[in-house]
Amino acid sequence: MLTFAFDVGETIIRDDRYWASWADWLDIPRHTLSAVVGAVVAQGRDNADALRLLRPGIDLDAEYAAREAAGRGERIEEADLYPDVRSALLTLRAAGHRLVVAGNQTARAAELLRALRLPVDAIATSGEWGVAKPDPRFFARLVEFADAVPDRIVYVGDHPANDVGPAKAAGLRAAHIRRGPWGHLWADEPSAAAADWRLNGLTELAAITT
Repeated sequence: MLTFAFDVGETIIRDDRYWASWADWLDIPRHTLSAVVGAVVAQGRDNADALRLLRPGIDLDAEYAAREAAGRGERIEEADLYPDVRSALLTLRAAGHRLVVAGNQTARAAELLRALRLPVDAIATSGEWGVAKPDPRFFARLVEFADAVPDRIVYVGDHPANDVGPAKAAGLRAAHIRRGPWGHLWADEPSAAAADWRLNGLTELAAITT
């Protein structure tokens, strides 16, 4: 059996609410923020740079705290999951595979994800671990977390540079999903082609058996 490890944003959850909430909080038109996010993604930059471009000098940590204090902090709900998530996870679990979730998210996001009671064995985030992708230490921690040898772990993610390349470098196998801005924009790049599997949806994971 295999261990499937899932990225979070644009792999199991949609980021629509996240960016819409930032646009509303900063009083920026949603389309404007979406377009700038797309631009920084195309440049290979941190997507948070979109907020820094639109609000020069912004202190993101302070804004996070202010949003929480105002009751407008992070939210992850059932509606944020991609429609194929639960069915794909249940199919993989029924086949006897171990399932974990580990991505670049805050510690609060980990709590919210656990509250959804996904059919997985464990959930962790970079905010809890203190190290984020593509740092090799994230994937070293993931191997320990997954409790499996690297070549029996399949890391599933949308971002070639953050997910596919570093996972392969750590000795894991990788499945790239064509989903979200990163998954589509770089789907035909060599970094994505390095993946062991190319997916259009999570239900396709059921075909992976070795």
